[in-house]
Amino acid sequence: QLQLVESGGGLVQPGGSLRLSCAASGFTLEDYAIGWFRQAPGKEREGVSCLSRSTGGTYYADSVKGRFTISRDNANNTVYLQMNSLKLEDTAVYYCAARGFTCSWRNYDYWGQGTQVTVSS
Repeated sequence: QLQLVESGGGLVQPGGSLRLSCAASGFTLEDYAIGWFRQAPGKEREGVSCLSRSTGGTYYADSVKGRFTISRDNANNTVYLQMNSLKLEDTAVYYCAARGFTCSWRNYDYWGQGTQVTVSS
């Protein structure tokens, strides 16, 4: 069974950091482009970051550039999202997803169940 499982969410104060993990079972993350998305209450889901399979390139939404870093650990079949300098507006459920070779904010084949990130003082 193909599955993505996110972990690492939690409650953090503004300015703090969290590292989200996206672990795969049933397939190899290295063979896919991996995206991180988030959805805040009452808002549409938005793309946060993507790691391309074809080029290894990384992409970030303007709102997180310079604060978030996406990376891949092939040995552990896991993709991470390091989130620093967190802001109140980063509060959302974060999802990882997998698609073909190249990055896009659309057309992902596999999705995780999400992990809650709450930034609050």
